[in-house]
Amino acid sequence: MTARLSLYRKAEQELYKLDRSVKAQFYDFCHNFRNKPGLPGLRKKQLKGDSRIHSARISQDYRALLTKTGVDADGTESWLVIAVRHRRDVYEELQVAVNRVTGEIEFVDLAVVGDSALRRAGITLTPSEPDAHAPKAAAPAPEPSSEPDTRSLLAAYHAGQLRDLGVAEQLIELALTVTTSAELDQLVEGAPLLSKDVLYGLAAGMDIDDVRKEITAPVELDQRPDPEDFATALTRTEVTTVDDAVRTVIEEGDFRAWKVFLHPTQDRIVRRQYKGPARVSGGPGTGKTIVALHRVKHLAEQLPPGHNKPILLTSFTKNLTTDLRLRLASLIGPDLLARVDIAHVDQLVGRVLGENTAPGSGRQRVYDHVALQEMRQLVAELDDQRFEPEFLVEEWEQVILGQSVPTRSDYFKARRAGRGRGLTRPERAHIWKLIEQFTARLDKLGVETWGQAAERAARFEIERAAKIKARREYKEEIGGKDLIHRDNSSGMRYLGHRYQHIVVDEAQDLRPAHWKMLRAMADPTQPNDLFIAGDTHQRIYYDYQIALGALGINIRGRSSRLTLSYRTTREILTEALRVVDPADTNQKITYDDLDDGTDNLAGYRSVLHGPQPAFVPYATWDDELAGLATTLTTWRDQLSTDENGAQRDPSGRIAVCVADRDMVSQTMYYLTTKAGITCAELTKEGPKGDGEVHVGTMHRFKGLEYQRLAVVGASDGIIPRTSAIDRYRTEDPPRYEREQRKARSLLFVAATRARDALTISWHGKPSPYLPV
Repeated sequence: MTARLSLYRKAEQELYKLDRSVKAQFYDFCHNFRNKPGLPGLRKKQLKGDSRIHSARISQDYRALLTKTGVDADGTESWLVIAVRHRRDVYEELQVAVNRVTGEIEFVDLAVVGDSALRRAGITLTPSEPDAHAPKAAAPAPEPSSEPDTRSLLAAYHAGQLRDLGVAEQLIELALTVTTSAELDQLVEGAPLLSKDVLYGLAAGMDIDDVRKEITAPVELDQRPDPEDFATALTRTEVTTVDDAVRTVIEEGDFRAWKVFLHPTQDRIVRRQYKGPARVSGGPGTGKTIVALHRVKHLAEQLPPGHNKPILLTSFTKNLTTDLRLRLASLIGPDLLARVDIAHVDQLVGRVLGENTAPGSGRQRVYDHVALQEMRQLVAELDDQRFEPEFLVEEWEQVILGQSVPTRSDYFKARRAGRGRGLTRPERAHIWKLIEQFTARLDKLGVETWGQAAERAARFEIERAAKIKARREYKEEIGGKDLIHRDNSSGMRYLGHRYQHIVVDEAQDLRPAHWKMLRAMADPTQPNDLFIAGDTHQRIYYDYQIALGALGINIRGRSSRLTLSYRTTREILTEALRVVDPADTNQKITYDDLDDGTDNLAGYRSVLHGPQPAFVPYATWDDELAGLATTLTTWRDQLSTDENGAQRDPSGRIAVCVADRDMVSQTMYYLTTKAGITCAELTKEGPKGDGEVHVGTMHRFKGLEYQRLAVVGASDGIIPRTSAIDRYRTEDPPRYEREQRKARSLLFVAATRARDALTISWHGKPSPYLPV
């Protein structure tokens, strides 16, 4: 008789932390168990507390805890490894069950629950294998007849409510006895994810209806599951099939797994069938990018056989798409990966223009600062001081190009949402004349901005989509007859939409023209055409007030909001939120929702717990760099050794974030020459070099994640650059507010890149955005 083995996610996480020698013994155990699950040397036996759990011998000191989930017609048994433990940590009271809400298999380990909570619940743990060689424990001191009358954290709730929300049965009574946050942390340490999220949400003060709506409802089955049907429950449970391939995953550690981990509450968003564009929003660390990646995986798995690339995965910058490619490659195999086109949005613009431009007639594309310099020269030559050059370029980019305004009369009617001061008709006429002269100047130089390029690419794609629609309508009109002769004469023989599915990450930074181009690239009559992930609180490149509905992308009724952060700890999150949502009511800042409404981070919270972020002042920049070197050295030493003393490579787990390129150079020079710390600079293409610490500007950290992060140079005058925005304070207050909002978002993005530890430092006076 043979067996099929799967690995419960919690057991996989336990394996990450074990010594390499134990991992090797576990692989040998799996090989033996798969070939002969009844092998005497495995010493398989049932636990007394739950007969469905078996203990089997991995080595002299370690045990695998398993539960049988079914038997195939040929007699092959299916087993699930639910835990890997030292034998002294195996107790008879361990239990496994099918969750009444999700239908998933849940393993509850009471061994990690605090003694006080167990005592109040009247639970005593019994070792499965008493250690005869261990010294006898001293007799416990007499317990007081009663504990202090301390109010439970969850005193407002009863067992029935917790049960209805999906808390594991074995944890309900214990949860109702918890009196401190520390006890709650111990209780949920080994708890199933749904139980953890529900209990943290209630303890944090969430309304029970909000917990049901935001946490329970997204993972709840339409019908109550059979509590005895473990075979069906296994199909709903995230497990890893134990084979040779799992060895690499486990040995790479939990940091890699964490970067692609899909929470069960997000799984329904990934697998849902959408009859039109859909969007997922949420704060940093809520898993928007993970949802987008798993959405691509889900769509790729549904494709019929072929060699084309019907799925597009895109984002705003090159380094983001580089990271997306690496993470997607860890989710799907090479064959499916080859069916996905991964390109940043300006790369798509270049492709479209290349297809529609005669060789040698293209223009050189330049960045916005080049265009701004040309505008400055123009207004200086004209001695025209009515409008700032920055204002004129933004008006051109955001209103004229953003809405594809073709004529002066159309500009008179164009909406200017979010542009601040209103313009009279004569002022619009004057601006139009200046911009005509400006664009003529760019044409003479043979250059165009990326904004112009995007607008041209959007027009080409819209024309292409119109031809496809006309062909479809004509075919329907003539009764579906073949159009070969008509297609050949019009050059439309192989014309079709470029993609079947488009997935957009970091959507908040795209230009309006980008959206029009993407809309035209996928068939709007087909399901699952556009899937959009983004958060306007993290908009750091442009400050466009975009309404997707006005651009032909209707997401109403197909929007999901994620509120639980699985990356940033509660301690880091609390401080970061104060950057974009200051307590001072006079500084209240509004953010749009990409659909003519406002967005907020109400209910945004973390399920993780960690150390408080450190805010460290220094007198000078040199002092700050010296303090940074000390911090990084400590972090490097801590991450170089795991909990069992085994050596591991800390590279790529630590990063330093600064405000500008000059500070990147200064920081890297100091760390490499004076502190002996190797560095890799974050560039558009990703980390340059193989240094152990990544260093980059705040913009380069968009979409990235690190275990430990230091933000340095967070001084007043640097964040924000007061020299760049102070002139707007009185001249253009709306522009001043926009610049402030963008600078706050940049610091918010930087602070929330950290998973476990965050240090923010400054020299001189701290940034006014810091919560210090």
